[in-house]
Amino acid sequence: MVSTVMEELLAAHPIEALKPESVVTGVVTEIHDNEVVIDIGGKCEGVVPAYEFEDFDTLEVGSEVDVYIEVLEDKNGNPVISHDKALQKKNWELIIENCEEGSILPGRVKNKVKGGLVVNIGVDAFLPASQIDTQAPVNLDQYIGQTYDFKIVKINKERKNIVISRRELIEEEREEKRRALLGEIKVGDIRKGVVKNITDYGVFVDLDGLDGLLHITDLSWGRVSHPSEVVHVGQELDVMIIGIDAEKERVALGLKQTVQNPWDNIERRYPIGSHVKGRVVNMVAYGAFVELENGVEGLIHVTEMSWTKRINKPSEVVRIGDEIDAVVIGISKEDQKIALSIKQLEENPWEMVKRNYPIGAHVRGKVRNMTSYGAFVELEDGIDGMVHVSDMSWTKVINNPNEFLKKGDEVDAVVLSIDPEQQRIALGIKQLTDDPWVEIQKKYKIGARVTGKVTKITSYGAFVKLDDDIEGLVHISQISEEHINKIKDVIKEGDEVTARVIKVDKDERRIGLSIKAANYDESAFEAELKAFDKIRSTDELVSLSSMFDNLNVHDNSDEAPAPDKEKVAEKEATEEVVAEEVPSEQE
Repeated sequence: MVSTVMEELLAAHPIEALKPESVVTGVVTEIHDNEVVIDIGGKCEGVVPAYEFEDFDTLEVGSEVDVYIEVLEDKNGNPVISHDKALQKKNWELIIENCEEGSILPGRVKNKVKGGLVVNIGVDAFLPASQIDTQAPVNLDQYIGQTYDFKIVKINKERKNIVISRRELIEEEREEKRRALLGEIKVGDIRKGVVKNITDYGVFVDLDGLDGLLHITDLSWGRVSHPSEVVHVGQELDVMIIGIDAEKERVALGLKQTVQNPWDNIERRYPIGSHVKGRVVNMVAYGAFVELENGVEGLIHVTEMSWTKRINKPSEVVRIGDEIDAVVIGISKEDQKIALSIKQLEENPWEMVKRNYPIGAHVRGKVRNMTSYGAFVELEDGIDGMVHVSDMSWTKVINNPNEFLKKGDEVDAVVLSIDPEQQRIALGIKQLTDDPWVEIQKKYKIGARVTGKVTKITSYGAFVKLDDDIEGLVHISQISEEHINKIKDVIKEGDEVTARVIKVDKDERRIGLSIKAANYDESAFEAELKAFDKIRSTDELVSLSSMFDNLNVHDNSDEAPAPDKEKVAEKEATEEVVAEEVPSEQE
């Protein structure tokens, strides 16, 4: 037997209308906050959730609504019905009958599912996340409850499945707008746009249908390391059209061009000599860039960082981010360059050098640095003078300044010359005393007997230290009447010897000595000098060692070459060593 409920249903409807999965018309009998009670005939009522009614707020008792019978009788003897599924069934039939792929329908986003959204277009349709917008959104919840137009892209009748797209409609709309914009925009126009995407080299701005590129160099008149420092995605901007390629549908945009170029009146705002403040924004090997205002930077070259110190790299003086003062020393509006100086904030100490260190003044300082050609002496903070090796001693031959001075030594000196432009002061140590060679011929007369200590022995002779650190040369031929193969067999360094002066050359700063002549009587010595003078008168340019060679009557070489070859070799060796020992005027 069928139940009472079934009998009532059968009495109200034809039997074929009461089958499960069929749609019937019912009457609203009760309305509650969360549900609606509907009579589907024969006083048989079912319950439908309130959320299935889009017009729930306007629904009234007595209204007729279509419902879908899911089950004729549940465990409580009540039918299970759905208003939403009734609409879905009816609308599916309408869509199949009237729509095809490509059709456009309005729809309301119902909820989020894996991979996209469910949209009610009369029936539930699937909207993939990739088809929601031109770029897949991160947050899908923002679309729930919103109503849009959608394009049907796929219908599966067997599975009753529909796939829709909103993106295709947006792209079609943008294409129409893009063509319209390309036909009306011109260079110089100011347009509103929204930042769509940011890259390392620039920003893509949506001009309501047309994307334009805002290159990083056109974002600001100032320095920009990355576009994200200036704009963010979604930001609305006023941009200028600065380039159009209609064929490729490309538009170049400028943001900085919408404001005045700060370099337009740069000379008036930053006159040469003016004091400015700025922030160090970048450093390179040759200097530091200082931002004076947005779009205006000046360069402080390393040579403009200190009057006195040699700056090898700007990080020795400033760091990025430092707020500093400087002086404008040059402007090039065309090249958009400003030259700045830190050192010119202070007085140039070299301007006072001539007054503080006049030529001839005696000074004292500490040896700060040594080179192969001299020593640098610090006279005051940042002011150095240089003592050349040739100005260290009147008498000593100094090949390297380390032979005479050491770093850290306190020394006295005389100012020889000043060049403030080149920032150079020449000092002399030997000039503290009189040049002993000026009066040399008075102190060391020909024939005078002298005593000194042997300081150096060479193959051609021995050097003897006399008073005032003056050295005389005893040629090998003037050591003994006897033949000598090796000088060190007769005398050694440190020996004290007595000799007679046989040659004084003030210009060449040379003294020739003879040990063997120390014991001559006056007549023998006079004879020796006459022979010597005769040789000198015939060849005024002959070297000291060559004169000694001509006085030699013995074979005094360490080896035994032929006489002529020996003379040439000995002469060359002597001239070479003597030349090394006595620096030229140029040195």
